[in-house]
Amino acid sequence: MKSKVNKNILKGIFLIGLYILVQIMINIGVIDSYYELNIVIIGINIILAVSLNLITGFTGQFSLGHAAFMSIGAYTSAIITAKLNQPFILALLLSGITASIAGILIGIPTLRLKGDYLAIATLGFGEIVRVLAINNDYIGGAIGFNDIPKYTNWTWIFISVIATILLINRFLNSYHGRACIAIREDEIAAESMGVNTTYYKVLAFAIGAFFAGLAGSLYANYFYFIKPDSFGFMKSIDILVIVVFGGIGSTYGSIFGAISLSIISLFLQGIPELRMVIYSIILFVIMVYRSKGLLGKKEFKIFKSRKKVELNVGTISK
Repeated sequence: MKSKVNKNILKGIFLIGLYILVQIMINIGVIDSYYELNIVIIGINIILAVSLNLITGFTGQFSLGHAAFMSIGAYTSAIITAKLNQPFILALLLSGITASIAGILIGIPTLRLKGDYLAIATLGFGEIVRVLAINNDYIGGAIGFNDIPKYTNWTWIFISVIATILLINRFLNSYHGRACIAIREDEIAAESMGVNTTYYKVLAFAIGAFFAGLAGSLYANYFYFIKPDSFGFMKSIDILVIVVFGGIGSTYGSIFGAISLSIISLFLQGIPELRMVIYSIILFVIMVYRSKGLLGKKEFKIFKSRKKVELNVGTISK
């Protein structure tokens, strides 16, 4: 027990040291606005990928509507901070809660579906959200929402990323997380052992939507301007690509995938005419020769519980 406490202290010191180091580099100009922008994008992508991995990787529900929850969070935060002049921390919380409620509302009628049918349903939900945003003049309609206060910075990104990883990992190592994993492995067997599969699928969907809304809030309050087309079908595909690239069912894989693809995209910006071609080739090669993603289902030891997560379905009912 003492050894475990000491390890946790060392991990905490490492994270605090990382935060202070980056903050100092930003303050003295070593990390300029361009690199800070990319750090923010990486952080937002990590939150989106880890939260989608909870739904798709650990619970086995193929969702193509994650960008819609991000959109709901972004517009909620924009309204709260720009129109209502409320604190950013309130905007963060309400953005996550609003997106989570939307996740529950769409989850209850659709999560009895499976596979491609669920993907089509969530894709349709995403398009509904986008069309509603386009036709709502209060939030700018198709023109977009302007003059959003810039509250997002390295501190908020760092806290949000760490909180997302720790909370989702804590959930996965709990009874509820084991139930979600059992559903992924064999839904019929899990249900026969007494697992309320619909409840846990909706729960995973709600938690994933909450953190997607949080990411949307960070996005809106960094870029000043948002529009419905920023959260369309291709944004959901981008998030899914990060999850698959890093490794479905691996929190560490989602983190690594978000960082890797963001860096690859950064280096390819110098050749815009070939950027998407090279990007696509890289993804193609990875998927052909590493179909489980770069890291498969490996987990990051910093966030790994001593308990084994991949338990037999029969243990869920105990």
